Amino acid sequence: MLVGEEEAVVSSTEHNRAVVSRFLEELARGNLDVMDELLAEGFVDRNPPPGQSPTREGHKLAVAQIQNAFSTTSFTIEEQIAEGETVLTKYTQSGFPRGELFGLSQSEREVTREGVFIHRVTGGKITEEWATLNIVPIWEDLAREVRERERVEQELRVARSIQEASLPKEVPKLEGWEISPLYRPAREVGGDFYDFHPLADGRLGLVTGDATGKGIPAALVMSTTCGMLQLAARASESSSPGEVLEQVNETLLARIPPNMFVTCFYAILDPGSGTLSYANAGHDQPYVRRGSSCEGLMARGMPLGLMPGMSYEEKETVLDTGEVALLYSDGLVEAHSPQGEMFGFPRLRDLVAEHGKKRSLGDLLLEDLYSFVGEDWEQEDDITILTVRRSSS
Repeated sequence: MLVGEEEAVVSSTEHNRAVVSRFLEELARGNLDVMDELLAEGFVDRNPPPGQSPTREGHKLAVAQIQNAFSTTSFTIEEQIAEGETVLTKYTQSGFPRGELFGLSQSEREVTREGVFIHRVTGGKITEEWATLNIVPIWEDLAREVRERERVEQELRVARSIQEASLPKEVPKLEGWEISPLYRPAREVGGDFYDFHPLADGRLGLVTGDATGKGIPAALVMSTTCGMLQLAARASESSSPGEVLEQVNETLLARIPPNMFVTCFYAILDPGSGTLSYANAGHDQPYVRRGSSCEGLMARGMPLGLMPGMSYEEKETVLDTGEVALLYSDGLVEAHSPQGEMFGFPRLRDLVAEHGKKRSLGDLLLEDLYSFVGEDWEQEDDITILTVRRSSS
């Protein structure tokens, strides 16, 4: 080969190296227009992503998808070897994943990838590309994400089973009374609970409550509180609702984390006289429908497990024939409409006054709630509704 020809080959090789270098560096900066400029019309991607066309247009689409999932912070050509039309490039690329990859959320931490490109350059245009990438960091991130999802799902299953096991399996049958619980769990586990405590002389303890938080911690606190309430009620069947709450508060205080507490409404129903004595540990006040009006059952008291030495105000009311008491959790009143409006206490009170004489009060309240929140509503919290109706004297 003559000297002039050798120089021409060297010049062409260096030009090809420069073409590839510029192509890769411009792509790293996010400049996709360089693909129209430097990819030949008949370009072939020799290892396209699954389902992607190996043509120039398919390659442009694949690169755009990759850039949407990865924000580059640095791109370095570590080594480059050029011979004739072939240019081999070893590179290192760092950046932050964003969005999803293969349907999974990616880690938000910065990652570094290493790989090799092989390009064929003809007439100043790139005609072919082979690419290899060290995907170990990518798969490690995806594997961590899968394991984390599986762990969370398992925790939610365990928490749900704990919560469901703590709820009563049967509703007490009392002559002249209709007791109807409704429980609608949210997608995430909450701390809602209700329970019944058969007592001496045919009396019945009624409980609704809510442990703060979500997941397994809330389910464990909820389950623990249910057990403590049952023990306190059985230990002294003559205990008043206020005394039961006092005992549980002191016991619970030493057994739950300091940042958690439980709201609870506890009542004792005498089915013969219709007397309902009650105390409240920071729970939403129940309502009683009398005639065409609705009144709240107010009683003062701090949530359980929050402070030692608490006493709980105790009050009493009588349910006459046709009257109904509504016990519920905050998941009902704190639900929001698509416009951000809260369902709220005034609305609930009006609905109880309107629908209270109907036997299916709980179902009617849920219908009104679903109408209020709309079809696309994502339930924010567990909803518990317990109605106690005196059907005959």
